[in-house]
Amino acid sequence: MTTRIRPGLHPLARGAYAWLAPHGSWGWSNAGLIADGDQSLLIDTLYDLDLTGEMLRKMRHAEPAAKTIDTLINTHANGDHCHGNELVAGAEIIASAASALEMSELTPEAMAAIMASSAELGPLGEYFRHCFGQFRFDGIRFTPPTRTFEGTLDLTVGDKQVHLIEVGPAHTRGDVLVHCPADRVVFTGDILFINSTPVMWQGPVANWINACLLIEDMAADLIVPGHGPITDKHGVVQVRHYLQFVRDQARARYNAGMDAFEAAKDIELSEYSSWSDPERIAVNVDSLYREFSGEQTRTDVFELMRRMAALAGF
Repeated sequence: MTTRIRPGLHPLARGAYAWLAPHGSWGWSNAGLIADGDQSLLIDTLYDLDLTGEMLRKMRHAEPAAKTIDTLINTHANGDHCHGNELVAGAEIIASAASALEMSELTPEAMAAIMASSAELGPLGEYFRHCFGQFRFDGIRFTPPTRTFEGTLDLTVGDKQVHLIEVGPAHTRGDVLVHCPADRVVFTGDILFINSTPVMWQGPVANWINACLLIEDMAADLIVPGHGPITDKHGVVQVRHYLQFVRDQARARYNAGMDAFEAAKDIELSEYSSWSDPERIAVNVDSLYREFSGEQTRTDVFELMRRMAALAGF
């Protein structure tokens, strides 16, 4: 049930909504709302204050309980899922402990500084502007979680049970799924990219594959990814198959002695080449090589961005 994106607010069930970005590329993230009675829970904020403010206005118009957000869940540490936190700073903000630590490493202020200096970075700067130039990072106040957990956490929103399940490290260090059984809905954060290439900043890949299998086993009819259109179990299977395909392709090249970037350039993406941002293969192979070798030191993120810029033609 993967379809084209219709941006904006989508009712999923009584008191359950998805907010969809216009497309699923860099920074254009989805979010969600669960409400019951006079209580509300927001899943993720967006990359800047203008985008988050527009989303909150539409949610408050559609759902009276959203006039005051009681709880915010940040599914992971990437800024396109938490930079808007200050607009709901009165809520209890919950994330995994690993995500809370990771959030402090690339704050909105740091992102603003990178963009301000991008003109000095040549092709890399052009790629940064291509990916992130549509967003406004100036003036955002870093607003971290007020509560953290490890493993699982069960919450209630009115009479609805909401289950938080930590499945990271995978995409990032502390990815969390948000499952509302009463609505038969799961919000996956960036465990799912639909029609968009997943990017594995952290790994191990087995954790991500197992997270997909967990979603496939859930009692959920509607699945809201971190990027892309609302999907169902078939969309989850597609992401899992991509991860397995890249793992196997990278392993063969690792065993043959090819370096990570050469391997990324050599892999023929075939059926996955139509997904947006295919250059993310450079990050994915690098993470897999680190996993295969047992290397603990991660490649510098600017070097990874340079590799993606080169693959994307910058």
